[in-house]
Amino acid sequence: MKLSTAHKIGRFFQYFVLILVGVIMIYPLVWMVGATFKSNAEIFAGIGFLTANPTLQGYIDAVTQNYGGDISIWRAFINTYSFVIPKVIFTVISSVIAAYGFSRFKFKGRDMLFGIMISTLFLPQVVLNVPQYLMYNSFGWINSPFYLPLWVPTLFATETYFVYQLVQFMRSIPHDLDEAAAIDGCGPVKILYKIIAPMLSPSLVACGLFQFMWSCNDYMGPLLYVQTPSKYPMSIFVKLSMDADSGFNWNRILALSLISIIPQLVVFFCAQDAFIDGISAGAVKG
Repeated sequence: MKLSTAHKIGRFFQYFVLILVGVIMIYPLVWMVGATFKSNAEIFAGIGFLTANPTLQGYIDAVTQNYGGDISIWRAFINTYSFVIPKVIFTVISSVIAAYGFSRFKFKGRDMLFGIMISTLFLPQVVLNVPQYLMYNSFGWINSPFYLPLWVPTLFATETYFVYQLVQFMRSIPHDLDEAAAIDGCGPVKILYKIIAPMLSPSLVACGLFQFMWSCNDYMGPLLYVQTPSKYPMSIFVKLSMDADSGFNWNRILALSLISIIPQLVVFFCAQDAFIDGISAGAVKG
């Protein structure tokens, strides 16, 4: 079917606006990449991302300099993923188990407990900082070598958003599958990991990616519970590098910031198809 002239013009302006908005949104990141090869004078000279005299000094300083005397970018990466990886794994596991209980079982007080859980979404994290700090301090977890306050709570399905998302998805899965599996001799646990979990894979990837990005960018948590500079993650290390001396070179700071987000970009682009499927499923099912 041929499109009318008015339809073609409308389609042209539609894509023109989308491309224009996309360029505007992506340009700051493009400028950041270009600025890592500039000197301070060039960075503040204009908004162009190309440089007449490119230099790698920013990257050299970012990967070779230590801050505080005992931490480098490589140590900061190790510190970051030493708690981010278990946090992501335990968040996904605990959220699936909690969502399975709310969506597939009927028990006394289920609706009330689910409502209480959802209400915690409206509770700002800032009001929890003091009581949580006092509790973890009484446990002796502050400045723990294993970053216990940052990942142990995820064992108990504390990420309400992910539990809610998985509950909505599970409710769309027919109960006939559970009944058929039960007839074949599967118990509740086997039904979860043999039947339900494989069907949840897009949503599980979405939950894992969200938690991965949020945890990598978490600044307040490590700031509260990590007191030794050698244990700082990347989020604090980037800030620490800015306070290391006066008159610092911005190409070093921008190079350090770019290096810090590369793992997140790689993980996102490797899993973007499943991530989009999971977000779409959570939006239309329930």
